[in-house]
This record gives sequence, C-alpha cells and structure tokens, in this order.
Amino acid sequence: MRQYLAGKIRNVAIAGHGSSGKTSLTEALLFKSAATDRLGKIMDGNTVCDFDPEEIKRQVSVSSAVAPLNWGSVKINLIDTPGLFDFAAGMYEGIRAAESVLIVVSSRSGVTVGAEKAYKLAQQMGKSKMFFVSKMDAEHADFYKVLEELKASFGPSICPLVVPYMVDHKVECYINLVDNKAYKYNDKGEPTEVAMPDTGHRLEGLTVAISEAVAETDEALFEKYFSGEAFTRDEILKGIHQGVHQGTITPVLCGSAQTLEGIDQLLDALVDHLPSAWEAGEENAVDEKGEEVQIACTDEAPLAAYIFKTVADPFVGKMSYFKVVSGKLSSEIVPINARTGQPERLGKLAYVCGKKQMDTSFITAGDIGVVTKLGDSVTGDTLCDPKRIVKFAMVNFPAPTLSMAVKTKQKGDEGKVAQGMVRLMEEDPTLGFEQNAETHQQVISGLGEQHLDVVVSKLKNKFGVDIDLEKPRVAYRETIRKSVKVQGRHKKQSGGHGQYGDVWIEFEPYDGEELLFAENVFGGSVPKNFFPAVEKGLQDCVKKGVLAGYPMVGLKATLYDGSYHPVDSSEMAFKMAATLAYKSGIPQASPALLEPIGNLKVYVPDSNTGDMIGELNKRRGRVLGMNPAEDGLQMIEAEVPMSEMHDFTTILRSTTQGRGYFTLVFERYELLPTQLEAAVIEDAKAMNEEE
Repeated sequence: MRQYLAGKIRNVAIAGHGSSGKTSLTEALLFKSAATDRLGKIMDGNTVCDFDPEEIKRQVSVSSAVAPLNWGSVKINLIDTPGLFDFAAGMYEGIRAAESVLIVVSSRSGVTVGAEKAYKLAQQMGKSKMFFVSKMDAEHADFYKVLEELKASFGPSICPLVVPYMVDHKVECYINLVDNKAYKYNDKGEPTEVAMPDTGHRLEGLTVAISEAVAETDEALFEKYFSGEAFTRDEILKGIHQGVHQGTITPVLCGSAQTLEGIDQLLDALVDHLPSAWEAGEENAVDEKGEEVQIACTDEAPLAAYIFKTVADPFVGKMSYFKVVSGKLSSEIVPINARTGQPERLGKLAYVCGKKQMDTSFITAGDIGVVTKLGDSVTGDTLCDPKRIVKFAMVNFPAPTLSMAVKTKQKGDEGKVAQGMVRLMEEDPTLGFEQNAETHQQVISGLGEQHLDVVVSKLKNKFGVDIDLEKPRVAYRETIRKSVKVQGRHKKQSGGHGQYGDVWIEFEPYDGEELLFAENVFGGSVPKNFFPAVEKGLQDCVKKGVLAGYPMVGLKATLYDGSYHPVDSSEMAFKMAATLAYKSGIPQASPALLEPIGNLKVYVPDSNTGDMIGELNKRRGRVLGMNPAEDGLQMIEAEVPMSEMHDFTTILRSTTQGRGYFTLVFERYELLPTQLEAAVIEDAKAMNEEE
C-alpha cells in the first residue's frame, strides 16, 4: 500500500448516538472513494467495519474499526466507533487515535445524548469537530430544525457549509455555501451542478455567518472583512481550515449514506477543512526523568507510537492497533515498551481495512496500523526508540458499573472463564473480573446489560465456555449487640490420656473489624501457654457467624477464668473449649447481620433530581446533599446499601436518557434492618447447600 507523509493524512473518528448512521456513512465514504467495490448494508451483515460475528448478529457496532481510503492525494483513516453506551470503550479508543471527530446526527432524531457525549469527549481530548446530518432521504427529515438544535447545544462555533433545498419535504438539491453552487444527485449518487434555487434571506444569512467565522480566524482576514471586501474561495477555505483546527469553527454538512447524496462533498470537506496528522498529531508525553516533552508528528524524529486498541483472538493471536506519532515503525527495529521498560519483538506489520490486512514493511508518522503477537504490550502502552524513552498519557476509560455473577453450565469450567476473561479484558478496558473468595463467585463487571450479554456470547464462541449470569451475592457480616459471659468446657476420656480444657470467656461488642482477644486470668487457673490456643480457636470460629455463616466482626473476647488438668490438658483441648464457648455464647449475645453501605455520587440533569432522590429513597438510601457539577448536571451524594444497587446503572440510564453517571465506593458496614434478616439467612442456607 502507498505510504503517505503526515501532512497528507487525516485520522477521523466517526462518532454519535446509536443508530444515527455511522457505519452506513463509513460504508458510503469507502464506496464513493473506490476503496470498496460495493456498498455494504448493515441488514445484510456485509459492511466493512461491522465484521465481528456479534456485530453481524446484533446489527450494531460493538467495537471500533479502522478503514482507510484515498481522496485525491490524501489518505483518510476512518475509525468507526460504537454509539451504544454499553460499548463506550470503542468511542474512547477511536477519538484518542484521531485528530478530528466527525459526529453523525440523524435528520429525524436530531441532537441526542450520544452526539453530546461524543462532542464532550472530543472537546476534552482537544480534537477538531465536524457534524454530518445523515438520513436526508428519510421521511420527515428536517435539516434546519437539527441545525437550530446544534446551535442551541454547541454554541456559536456551529457553521453550516452544505445545506439542502427542500421542495414538498424532499431534498431538491444540495447547496455548497463555500463554492456558492447547487448540486442535484442521480440514483447512483452522482452530482450535477444546477442553477442556484431561490431561498430568500435564509441563504444570505448563512453565507454571512461563514464570512464572519472566517474573519475571526486571522487578523488580515478580519481587516478585509471589516473593510467590506468579499473573501476569495481560497481565503474562505484557509479560514475554515484554521478555525476548525483552533476549535472556533465546527462545520455542518448533510446528505444520505443510502443514496450517496452529499458524500462527495463530505469527502472534500474532510480533506479541505480538517487538520492533517502533521498539523494536529503532536502529542505531549513524559520522558524518563518525568518531565513533559512535546513529540512532533514527523518521520524525521525518533520512533514514538501508542497502542489504542487490542484484539485478543484465540486463533490469530493478539493484534495491537497503534498510531505512529513520530518516526517510523518497521519490522526491522525492536522498540521499547515505555511502561515495562522491556524491548518488544514485533510480529507482522499491516494496514487494516475492517478485518482485511495488507502487509507492509513500515508505517510512517501520523498513520495507523496493526502489529501481531506483541508480548506484554496492552492498550495505552507506548512503543518508542531506545534512544528516546517517552510515555503518552493513558485514556481514562469509563469504570464498569454493572456486575453479574457467573454460573457455569459445565462443572469445572471456572478456569476457562478466568482465562477467557483475561483475554477479553485485554480487548476491552471497561470490563472487570474478580474471583470473590468470600461469596465463592466469579463476578464479571461491565457498562450495561448488552455489554455483559456480548461477553457471555464471546466466552462461548471464542473460548468454548457456556455460562449464565445471575445477581451476585452480597458479602454480609455478623456482629453482637450485648455482652455475655459463658463457659466452654471440653472433657473427653478415651483410655490413656484424656482431653481437658475449661474456659470462661466474656464476649462483648467493640468498634473494630478483627477479633480483639484479651486475657484477664488470675491465679493461673488457665496456664499462659494455653492462651494462644484459646485465641486460635476463636479466630477459626469468627470466620463463620451463627446466623448465616458470614464472618463475625466487632467482637471482643476476654478470657477471664477456667481450669486445667495437669495431664489431660493440651492446646487442642483448650482450642475446642474456646469453640464451645463461642457456639454457646454468641447466640445469647443478640447476634445481628451487618450489610455493606456505599458512598454514592450520582450526576444527573437538573430536571431528573426529584426522580433520582425518589429512586434512592426506594433503595433505602440516605441523601446527604446536592451540589452543582459541570455540564449543567447536579451531583447528589448519598449513602446506600450495596445490596440495593445491583441494577442502578440500568435505571439511571433510562431515567436520564444516558446523560447521568455515578461512582459508588464501599464506606462501612451497618446493621441490616430486622425485617430483612430472614431473607438473607434463607439465601445463605441455600448457598451453603449448593456448596
């Protein structure tokens, strides 16, 4: 494949809400540029970017995919990203690797949460932005309504460059405001220039808005505009390009991926208006001394590349998608992984277009490729020249918020589940997995129900392990609420030496986690050498409480009396005596269950605060306060029982249409309300019977 310099490369992430038409648009751009010879369709399962079996089955994108094309003398690397919030990792990967983000908005649905999230993430990462209003061939398409929503949501930077001329609610032609020309498309998506339609004052206002936006990008252009002179086409293109790079202009175009209308103009806009990798691909990094350095995007500098995506395939092996920031990555060199400090031997180097790989001997600065079989490198790692070790910033992926316990259909498959999850977590940084020793469950965590559903499917298809998911158990604790004094006496005669141990122990509650053992024995009624045995007996006992078998906490045990036999007493006998005292005394000490309480910070739009406080009350939460947060959200802080928060992420998403998010951190244990104890004890019995 032909190599391009960084100045001739555009890396563009395509983002937006689910079902807004991102993958179809990618397909149209590839077909229009002759990168593919057919226009794939999601319904037929034959698109370039949705090639994973899960994507074909579900007809939605679940991960990011790279697809390059050539338009004129420029190479455009498209990175198609998922729109569903459950698969947000793909959007974070794609936007991290690009210099620009093309946000797709449906002409029917308008500005949705997915578009807002994509814009916000692009803004946070310092990327240039462009909007494409899709599905202009659909019934009830309303470009100008969407344009007003874009202006209301994203401010004065919104600048339409291609607009439709509608007759009877159908697009008659598309007007390019930069060229001041109108184009009509035939059924093959081929344009023909037509006479400019009469649009009244609307067109004049839009053209003036472009001139004003261009004037603000450069002092010379501002003076020219102020003096009343008209800009030349080259000056308009230069001004828009500069404004997009600076973030002061966000172009808006429109068209249809199905009919290919407006796709040629979008390709022109990607080349003309978006910054190249050479212009915007410069990255901040940290060197070996911990000092911040700037890495320019040029072939002439030492190698520095970062891995933005990993695919773990049990048959092909590990594939690491990377972007070269500076230098060249070739199969002849052995780069250093900045995180591990170790050299990485490279496997096969290739360009990718969806699932298709095209071998290459090297990849230049600003370009994107894939390398196979890297040893220890993972998503977020930096590969660099041994002469200049630098590390790029890691992406802060969303933390998993929904946890489910694994139930294997075949006994003994737990090992396969663990191995499969390790591989899947290499692919997806928003997944979590733990072997909970306390509840004896394997727990998978993700961003939502669909996310975990895909994990279940991948474990079966990729790693041959069949599982179901169920609500995870909660790790309760047990404690006592009053003091008791009890005797534990162990006496056994069985010929020869007998066994004799006798203790009096006071059990009382105290504010602490671990067992607090004390002794207050007078007169040697229990010899000191048996004290450790008494403590050991109690330490073994507190691992299981008397109510439901959960660990006992907040227990102080004071050995204050007892007796012994000079021949029959032994450490084992006193350990048994302590056990008998525990089993006798704890039921008399008003035992109770404790439940884990979490500190919740939930961020919701102002209009949803009432609903959310009502929801938290239903979940036995205590609201501590409310404070304004960024993006017009309100932060509600509350303490909530962890047992009530299992499906909270699903409820929050539906209540706020995906705008809300939360953090939940374990805080402490508190007494479980008495009316709920019976159900917990019943569940614990069932759990013990299963084991």
